Amino acid sequence: MKASYWHQKWELGDIRFHESEANPLLIEHFEKLNLAKGSRIFLPLCGKTRDFAWLLAFGYQVVGAELSELAINELFKELGLEPEISKIGKLTCYSAKDIDIFVGDIFDVTVENLGPISAIYDRAALVALPTGIREQYTSHLMNITEAAPQFLISYEYNQQLMDGPPFSVSEGEIKQHYGAIYQLKSVESKSVMGGLKAKIASTETAWLLQKANK
Repeated sequence: MKASYWHQKWELGDIRFHESEANPLLIEHFEKLNLAKGSRIFLPLCGKTRDFAWLLAFGYQVVGAELSELAINELFKELGLEPEISKIGKLTCYSAKDIDIFVGDIFDVTVENLGPISAIYDRAALVALPTGIREQYTSHLMNITEAAPQFLISYEYNQQLMDGPPFSVSEGEIKQHYGAIYQLKSVESKSVMGGLKAKIASTETAWLLQKANK
């Protein structure tokens, strides 16, 4: 899936994937990661998610990676923050108090860029990527965060009935990507009310991923 696909989505305002409120699964279960206030949370492929406001309100520092500069300009405007903007290699960094967003290709983000990460919140990254890229993404994510604990949201549905994104990612595939490093625990699984994109029956699942040696 090319970068132009996502740029066009944002330019046309075709952002049905964007939630107008903080994600209910995040609100209900994020505390199960037992993170101290001030912990740094990484949101890959973050868009302008309202989850940033929720995390900031609860005292966390947030770090994001996003392809669309338009999305990040809108995010800072909605948060009422004036960002400092700098170039870091191929990336553009938007920063304000307790928030840093790297704009560009997530595969250009390095562990040096991110610094210490306490946890990953992946609401819309793994499910946004087609099959051929997901293995590369999960490997890269573990590398740049040193396999920080994750709060992950997935969807599972009949992929033959609808093209992603969001794509259907099964429990088996999540274990295939992450099982060697993490212990996986499903904390809630529910049917998507009205169906995914209001047409396809789908299950939405929240996962906690903790390093297996813990």
